[in-house]
Amino acid sequence: DFEKDNRFYKMWNLAKITNPGCIATKEKAFENADVLIAYSKPGPDTLKSEWIKRMAPRAIVFTCANPVPEIYPYEAKAAGAFIVATGRGDFPNQVNNSICFPSILKGTLLVAASKITDAMAITAAHSIARYAEERTGISPDRILPNMLDNGLFPHVAADVAMQAIREGVARIEPSREEVYQKAKKDISDSHKITELLQSQGFIEEFPEALIQKIVEETMRQVTL
Repeated sequence: DFEKDNRFYKMWNLAKITNPGCIATKEKAFENADVLIAYSKPGPDTLKSEWIKRMAPRAIVFTCANPVPEIYPYEAKAAGAFIVATGRGDFPNQVNNSICFPSILKGTLLVAASKITDAMAITAAHSIARYAEERTGISPDRILPNMLDNGLFPHVAADVAMQAIREGVARIEPSREEVYQKAKKDISDSHKITELLQSQGFIEEFPEALIQKIVEETMRQVTL
């Protein structure tokens, strides 16, 4: 009895909210669904293309297992998905926490907030969405900023800091522009230091060829 088992009570409560109709099969769950968000077992066959075909037209599919998504993006699109996101940087629309957590932490620290609230995290999500639409533009293969887009981080940090002030958890209250400029300078300084250390031979730049080799070997191990 999941409801009485202390090991599963959180999952049971979540299931009652998200699945009030007690849908019991995968096939039924996919029927006419608009959005799929999967963080489960690495694929590539964890999710079947025939399940994706059951979804509504122009469906959105997030398959975020690493190192191999639950279904490859090209398979999901062939099955009818309109937007596909994964956790991988070598596919379009990488969903990665590095897009948000540096900004959340920076905004929190710059106002000496006593905690990170749910509203601050939600503010970061909205801020990322606005940045993607207003600064870089969005398309089916570009719904999120890239983690190497340094303009994103001070923008989100400033919004998070302002939310902390609004909630009364900030110990200091600089203006949004002050937070933005401070975060921007800190990021720029960090990059300059890294570039200097690389140019002087103290640290080596991680070559793309090695990254690709690691990805390929990881995929080979997973599929064995």
